[in-house]
Amino acid sequence: MAYFYCLKHKTVEGDDGCKASDRLGPYESEAEASRALETAHEKSKAWDEDPKWNDDAPPAGSPE
Repeated sequence: MAYFYCLKHKTVEGDDGCKASDRLGPYESEAEASRALETAHEKSKAWDEDPKWNDDAPPAGSPE
């Protein structure tokens, strides 16, 4: 079974929950789904700090 975190109700739901645009997932467990906002924050922070995804990085192939 897949689990989702509902942004609208701030709860963990199963497949039969709210519409996809209102939730994060799927996750393999209820515990993972309950941490969805923390996980999203951690990933977002990592992407912000990744020079490959940083808007200030020089274009590919240009000298640094």
